[in-house]
Amino acid sequence: MREITIGKNDAGQRLDRFVSKSLPLLPPALLQKYIRIKRIKVNGGRAQRDQRLQVGDVLQLYINDEFFDKPCEENMFLTLFKPSLDIVYEDENIMLLNKRPGLVVHADESEKVNTLINHIQAYLYQKREWNPRWENAFTPALCNRIDRNTGGLVIAAKNAETLRIVNEKIRDREIDKRYLCITLGAPKPPKGKIECFLLKDEKKKQVSVYHRPVSGAKTALTLYRTLETRDELSLLEVELQTGRTHQIRASFADLGCPLLGDGKYGSGEKNRKYGETRQALYSYKLTFDFPTDAGILNYLKGKTFEVENVPFRDKYFS
Repeated sequence: MREITIGKNDAGQRLDRFVSKSLPLLPPALLQKYIRIKRIKVNGGRAQRDQRLQVGDVLQLYINDEFFDKPCEENMFLTLFKPSLDIVYEDENIMLLNKRPGLVVHADESEKVNTLINHIQAYLYQKREWNPRWENAFTPALCNRIDRNTGGLVIAAKNAETLRIVNEKIRDREIDKRYLCITLGAPKPPKGKIECFLLKDEKKKQVSVYHRPVSGAKTALTLYRTLETRDELSLLEVELQTGRTHQIRASFADLGCPLLGDGKYGSGEKNRKYGETRQALYSYKLTFDFPTDAGILNYLKGKTFEVENVPFRDKYFS
């Protein structure tokens, strides 16, 4: 419990507005709840959210210490009163989340609060499975990431050992990830392999495709098979042998079959025709192959998880 004595500069303010300014990490809905259940009192008694504070009033705040911290990127999860997650699988070590298109996985220059990792941390904090103030507390972390406008499966680790193992398995390609995408046009052949070199332009946040080694470019290898073609649209399943920035989007655009809805590498005219503003790309299936020992995660060996409802597939190929 912490106490705050009201001075002359703070007198006359409503209780809820004063507390909101004093504790910016405390979500407004939680603030109102704490007043209602008497975890915020004035002079030892029940308080009203709209009561005016007087000089000398003493506020008793029965609120977790972390809400008194100064806001920073690491504690912004506290401001999410109702975390929103589509949980495909969860146990004591790992979480598999179906990230919706449009949501960023980590904070960037355009979004600091509404990120996938903040929703995960808020969820585990509110379940009392994790608290950043616990001694030697591991901060829940993502093992893989996908673009803002790409949807699909993301792996989150609840402890350091899980993070180490999953990162190792991803690096050694012992976790099989499959994507669905819709291309404009039908790739030829209908099943094949795309080999190229990708050079990233950090300023433009875009990659260029080359068919010979270029200084700074990285090898990209993409496997695909066409599942169905309807008119000018084709539904593909894609497997990445390398994990490069914008690999699928840039590779198929270079092939002459850009992804539907892709504003960076695709066709603006076709995207407007179909009314699509996000690339039709989804990380829809994940299999834990684990041909080698996986330690505390051995129980996941051979398990496959799949997102059944992929919006663009249901829309164009149902």
